[in-house]
Amino acid sequence: MTIEEFKLPDVGEGVAEGELVSWLVAPGDRVEEDQPVAEVETDKALVEVPSSYDGVVEELFVEEGEMVPVGDVIISFRVDDGGDADEGGAADPAASADEADAESEPEAEPNAAADTADSEPAEPDTPSGRTFAPPSARRLARELGVDVAAVDGSGPGGRVSEADVRAHAEEDAASADAAGADDGSEPRPAPTDIDAGGRKSAVSKRGAAGQSDDSAATTAAGGPEPAGRDTTLATPATRKVARERGVNLDDVPTDETRDGEAFVTADAVNAYADALESPPEPTPEPVDAGGEPASTSADAAATTGSADADSGDETVPYRGVRRTIGKQMERSKYTAPHVTHHDTAEVDALVEARAELKPKAEAEGVKLTYMPFVMKAIVAGLKEFPYLNSELREDDEEIVLKGDYNLGIAVATDAGLMVPVVEDVDEKGLFELADEVNDLASRARERKLKPAEMKGGTFSITNFGAIGGEYATPIINYPETAILGLGAIEERPVVRDHADVDSDFLDDSDDSTVVPAPTLPLSLSIDHRVVDGAVAAEFANTVMEHLENPLLLLNE
Repeated sequence: MTIEEFKLPDVGEGVAEGELVSWLVAPGDRVEEDQPVAEVETDKALVEVPSSYDGVVEELFVEEGEMVPVGDVIISFRVDDGGDADEGGAADPAASADEADAESEPEAEPNAAADTADSEPAEPDTPSGRTFAPPSARRLARELGVDVAAVDGSGPGGRVSEADVRAHAEEDAASADAAGADDGSEPRPAPTDIDAGGRKSAVSKRGAAGQSDDSAATTAAGGPEPAGRDTTLATPATRKVARERGVNLDDVPTDETRDGEAFVTADAVNAYADALESPPEPTPEPVDAGGEPASTSADAAATTGSADADSGDETVPYRGVRRTIGKQMERSKYTAPHVTHHDTAEVDALVEARAELKPKAEAEGVKLTYMPFVMKAIVAGLKEFPYLNSELREDDEEIVLKGDYNLGIAVATDAGLMVPVVEDVDEKGLFELADEVNDLASRARERKLKPAEMKGGTFSITNFGAIGGEYATPIINYPETAILGLGAIEERPVVRDHADVDSDFLDDSDDSTVVPAPTLPLSLSIDHRVVDGAVAAEFANTVMEHLENPLLLLNE
């Protein structure tokens, strides 16, 4: 039997790190090769990480919510020399009763018991790699100086919890205190001191008598009061900030908790460090007219400066997809000079054409929207004006006119904007496009897109009209050179010639009249380094011509 460590693989081209969103397995679970064991969010998508082994989960090394660099160990498996799982480590302890008994009952080895009877108390004989404990319990054990293998687990199959670790630490401290009392020495502090006010640190006592010189000096100088906790939860990035600022995480005040433990953010660490470096000036004691100290309200003094603590602000990590969107938008906006051209297409014929084709599409199991019609109209415009289907390569000082027509469709998701790409739009029919767009959009909302499905776009579409609105100024999906925004198709006032209006109530004194008609607002943003305003307007006219006369799409 061997223990195999599994590192976070490269889950996408150019991805250097990912956030471990959730574990799909627990220590003791049996897994097969290629079975997903974790969900990781990168700056491109949410992906499932498959196992490379057939075996039993031995240990999880990363907490949910932590950022993990590619190549770091995240999990270990117990496998035999042939690569199969060690049967004795199955998730169900009853699967191997003899082995389970051997683990839980040290008395099964009389010789070992006899040897230890006359010697110092020893740790339980727990085979290496056989302790089931979540990462939080293992971390707590490290912080308290406890060997997790020596802790008696109270969970299913002997699983060790954080409470088990604390209980073991308290027992060790109590034993040490008893030994110290016998030899006349001062008793050592217990790892956890619990009173009405909560736990206090045993490593560095805080308060009047046991306060350290540094914290006493800080408090006397008007600095913040150290929290003095036993344990503190924080992300690796926050711990790095604490190390750089020379701050003890257990001293940083916080009102946040995770799993019943105090949770500290990087902002809290920086605020605490700033307060230590620049403590507030002591407030002079007020005096009355006779020079005697004036009486003050203790309640008023206690509430001074407390308004900020209750502001109700919430901090959200800026990472993953949201950070990628921000960087991409910033790069595009500050690299390509944007110009947005607005126009409106009258789409009576398009609405009728879709209504006629919907029953046939439904019979084939396809939901037909307006998007495939728009995509075909865009391809017609791109063929006529190829500079909108291009990429500017500044370093090479050249413009690449793309030969493929791969359209990215912006999809709003809970994590932010995703842009899956539909390839070779010019080679696909309306129903095929509709089916592919629906599939990509659905999987984008479920965070199941593959990174490759969001690459290779040559032109993008954003349909903000689906939510509400007419016009916008879309930001180009750099390094593309154009993006088309679609407003909502609604009936709006339009001017029509009498000959085009079927009504008996027209005023013969005028040649035209205003009538309600379905229209589609268009917002076309271009990279003005590559595309001129006149070319953008001509492209928009071509797109509108094909939308207003859907029969022209048969040629695309």
